[in-house]
Order: sequence, then structure tokens, then C-alpha cells
Amino acid sequence: MAKYILKRFLQAIPTFLIITAVVFFLSNMAPGSPLDMIKAGGELTEEAEAALRTQYGLDRPLVIRYVTWLAQVFQGNFGISTRTQQPVWNLISERIVPTLILSLSSLGVSLLIAIPVGVMAAVKPYSVWDNISSFLSFMGAAAPNFFIALILVYIFSVKLGVLPAMGMYSGNKGNDMVDLLKHLILPCFVMVIQILGNFIKQTRGSMLDVLNEEYVKTARSKGLKEGVVTVKHILRNAWIPIVASIGMTVPLLVGGATVTEQVFGWPGMGSLLILSISQRDYNTIMGITILIAGAVLIANLLIDLIYAYLDPRIRLD
Repeated sequence: MAKYILKRFLQAIPTFLIITAVVFFLSNMAPGSPLDMIKAGGELTEEAEAALRTQYGLDRPLVIRYVTWLAQVFQGNFGISTRTQQPVWNLISERIVPTLILSLSSLGVSLLIAIPVGVMAAVKPYSVWDNISSFLSFMGAAAPNFFIALILVYIFSVKLGVLPAMGMYSGNKGNDMVDLLKHLILPCFVMVIQILGNFIKQTRGSMLDVLNEEYVKTARSKGLKEGVVTVKHILRNAWIPIVASIGMTVPLLVGGATVTEQVFGWPGMGSLLILSISQRDYNTIMGITILIAGAVLIANLLIDLIYAYLDPRIRLD
């Protein structure tokens, strides 16, 4: 197992380098620069502009800047934000927990809904459960999350006034769990709708694949209750594709969180990323990229390890 983890870690290094290089070059080649953002806020003399260009390394070739940035990252230095003049890690560390709260709660709620609905849709095809699963899958695939977000804000915040539309807390209620849950409902619901359909389809399809296997027929012939057969024999052997879909959802959660956080003013990494892109804050963009890429690579490794646990026939060498 240790050998396999080391192998996957070594394989992840070139992937990490490719991701960071692509994002670094694209963000730096986009129109505008940190200096343009500074000049837009007031007068900047030529001497001051030249000094800032040197300070930010903008006077050096792009490849040299990337290599320099990468060397600093391996030393644990994410650089200084050109927007706030604060260490990038300080800015990001304040946003990690809100993003985790939103993403993990959305993932948990989605699984709690998707697995029972998917199981019922497979066990009782063409029933009301099957129709519900088809509707939820279609809605999640067809409706943009920002559109759903705006509709929910209009209904529950503007018209009914029962749920807050922005932020994570109201006023100074920084430790109020009830207030946090109220603010979490709408953004969480938007993200649940986005990923729910995929989980339902995967659960239903995986269940149908094993529904008529010989071991299922044998369990039924022994007189076991249908609920026991469904949970212990069918669902247990259908878990691997479901786990795979969870792993594939990690990038979707991050991407969806970016848009959702922006709409609801949720103080997570997604809204920080959008702000940093608009201000050409290269170091902060790259710091968030590192965390996202690392999260996806680690999630893929964990999925492989869970595979081996769920199916002993899989050997990790």
C-alpha cells in the first residue's frame, strides 16, 4: 500500500506542474496587470511604476517568473498579494473553512437524497420514484446554478423574507450556529441541485447492473427480506461506481462553489478567486490553484484506496 501511495504521489507531480504552469501563463498573458489596477486607482509616477514592476517581477521573462514562483512555493512561500499587500496564505486560510462548510454540506445532503431515491428508482422502475429521479437528474443537468440561485433569492429573500440572501452571518453573529444554518440553506440547495442528478443516475445505474446477478437470486431464494437483499447484497456491490462519481464531483464542487459563492456573497475561496482574477492578483490566483489541484489529486488517491477496501479483488501494487 505504501508503495502504491508513493507511486501515485510521484505521478501527481507532473500533473501538478502542468496545471500550475497552464494557469500561471494564462493569467499572466491575459490583458491587464497588477500595475494597471494600481494606476486605475490613482496617479502613479513613472519612477514608482518602474519600482513596482521590479518588485512584482514583471520586468522578467514569463518563464523565469514561473520558475521563481515555483521555487518559492516549494519553500512554503505563496508570495504577497498585490491587491492587499498581505501574505497570500493569510488570505486563503481565512476562506478555506467557509468553502469546506458549503462544499461538504452540499455533498452530504446530495448523497442522503440521491442514494435512497436512486435505490428506489432501480428497485421499482417506472414508479413514482423513477419519475422523481428522472426529474431531479434533468433539472440538475439543465438549470444553471446561478439562475437557480437568483430565483431562490427572489422568492425566499426578497418576497418572503424568510432566508438571508448574502453572507455567512448576520452582523456580529460570528459564532451563531442557527444563523450560519440560515445563511447556508440557499447556497447549499443550489449546489445540491447541481450535483444531485449525477449521483441519482449513478446509483440507479449501478443498482440495475447487479440487480439480477446470481448471488442476488440466491439471497432471495433463501427467503431473505427484500430490504436485506437490497442493502446487503445489491447496494453493497454497487458502491464502486457510486464512489467513482463522488470522486469526479470534487472538481464540480469547486467550480460550482465559485459561482455560488459569488452570487450569495459567501466568503469562501471561490469568491476570493473571482476577486483576484478581476484585480490581476497573480499570486493569490496561483495559491488557490494549488489548493484546488491538490484537493482533486488527493481525492483521486482516496477514491482508489476506497476501491480496494470495497472490492478485495482490486490490488494496489
